[in-house]
Amino acid sequence: MRIVADTNVVVSAFLWGGVPRQLLDAAELKRAELFTSRDLVAELEEVLSRPKFAEQLGQTRHTPAYLLARYTQLATIIVPSELAATELRDPDDKPLLACALAAQAELIVSGDRDVLELRQFRGLAIVTPAEALKRLPQR
Repeated sequence: MRIVADTNVVVSAFLWGGVPRQLLDAAELKRAELFTSRDLVAELEEVLSRPKFAEQLGQTRHTPAYLLARYTQLATIIVPSELAATELRDPDDKPLLACALAAQAELIVSGDRDVLELRQFRGLAIVTPAEALKRLPQR
């Protein structure tokens, strides 16, 4: 199953674990194919470097650079096409949705209420990490 994870899901996976971490584990076990883009990786780097995450990051004993390297090993980086801003409620969601279209993803996984309210984008399902796990094939 082809998946694009929103930055909030990746940050949660690395810093707190839980269901988002299980989603990354599923990708490591080849139960899912994870895709990202340079824009999403840059966003992840910026978010992981925020001071508000420093304490939690310290508890993981990993640096933002290490987590970025792990993520880019796990996910296939693609180059998405431009999306027209008129198609989007929130222009900040453009990199996520463009990546999902280019990856021909089956699922867009997010913890962002605004993104989840869309429910789908051009036929691509938008789901929570828990819903994504339910949809993954069991091996």
